[in-house]
Amino acid sequence: MKNLSMFILALAVLFSACTSSSQKSNETEKKSEAMFTGAKGEVKIMTLDPGHFHAALILKSMYEQVNPVVHVYAPDAEDVNDHMKRIEGFNTRSENPTSWQSKIYKGDDFFEKMISERKGNVMNMAGNNAKKTDYIYKTIDAGINVLADKPMVITPDEFPKLEKAFQIAQEKGVLLYDIMTERHEITTMLQRELSQLPEVFGKIIVGTEEEPAITKESIHHFYKYVSGKPLKRAAWFFDTKQQGEGLVDVNTHLVDLIQWEAFPEVTLAKSDVEIVSARRWTTDMTPEMFKKVTHLDSYPDYLQKDVEDGVLKVYSNGEINYKLKGIHAKASVIWNFQAPEGAKDTHYSIMRGEKCNLIIEQGKKEGYKPKLYIEATGADAKELAGSLNNAVVALAEKYAGISVEKIGDNKWALNVPEKYNIGHEAHFSQVTEKYLQYLVDGKLPEWEVPNMIVKYYTTTEGMKAAMK
Repeated sequence: MKNLSMFILALAVLFSACTSSSQKSNETEKKSEAMFTGAKGEVKIMTLDPGHFHAALILKSMYEQVNPVVHVYAPDAEDVNDHMKRIEGFNTRSENPTSWQSKIYKGDDFFEKMISERKGNVMNMAGNNAKKTDYIYKTIDAGINVLADKPMVITPDEFPKLEKAFQIAQEKGVLLYDIMTERHEITTMLQRELSQLPEVFGKIIVGTEEEPAITKESIHHFYKYVSGKPLKRAAWFFDTKQQGEGLVDVNTHLVDLIQWEAFPEVTLAKSDVEIVSARRWTTDMTPEMFKKVTHLDSYPDYLQKDVEDGVLKVYSNGEINYKLKGIHAKASVIWNFQAPEGAKDTHYSIMRGEKCNLIIEQGKKEGYKPKLYIEATGADAKELAGSLNNAVVALAEKYAGISVEKIGDNKWALNVPEKYNIGHEAHFSQVTEKYLQYLVDGKLPEWEVPNMIVKYYTTTEGMKAAMK
């Protein structure tokens, strides 16, 4: 009996050792699958339900690290057909054509099919936002990296799920990242650079609700041109339950820039945010306007809830006034139907410092191209001029060709060579290249994930305040 017990014990020990070894082997295998070396074609993209043109823009360029075969999973609808036309346009253009090979699956079970087939190691998503947070969560839980267009969440109720997705990503060793193109706009980059120079900017002031320390305002248009062609938008884009309201959509970029500029590489927390006030309002679209941008003769049934007297009312506009680490900030987004002749989407920004204000304007006098101005406030103009000139000379070592020009008693303009004005569409490849490097590094910068969480906390809490 004693010998039998010893034999059973030995078997148990052996089984435990084998199980442990097998688990370690599986864990090692999973980790090795998640590791990237920068090798040619090792990144395999799966595009999920590409209902927004941003899904195509990350493929406007080729990348050595990315396999040219892209697997597309989508419902059998017009959105995916429009996406494929854009990719075909990139592949057949005369200058720097791409060579993407699309493998398409269409069906109602497109998401489940993507997860089960697992033909890629990075999921890209830019489209209908109604289920985006859930798709992100489940993709991360399956151990697949995610590069997502903004916004990653559009309602306060879904915010905890996004937080959980970031936690699971860390546990599984995969990267969840959103596409923040505006960090690559040259005047924004230079505004940030100058704001970090005490001899030029001093410190950022605290500001007030009426005159925030930092303001970001973005004006967009429903009808516009992308890659030289009129943009056709899906009808669901005008349903805020599917696209999200302006407060949680485009405002994601503005809140991100406020954090990125006012507190560069500082790890933030939700407790650093205090919503002061928020509001929302509609852009009104007639049936004629709706047809021009969607090519549809009537509003779909799901939009009827937002139609009053035959006019579609879209809550695409919003403004959040808040404090970030005690500093007053304002982020506001406005959507018009169509820009005036010659005009484009525009960006306005001001950072208020002890010595000067750093102002980005993009109006008619700037030819609708962003221009950075420096305006003396609390500093002697002559002293500031000397400090500014020295600063620009130093920055020119990093940004060759920039110069400063005096345009008033207390005001200067920063001149930037045209080579830096590469346009919004080109910024998608810049973000993608950065993400590819993060995959090789096996991690994001330490502050990125906490600050993404704070960003979406700010937009969803702002939404909650505006709805009261």
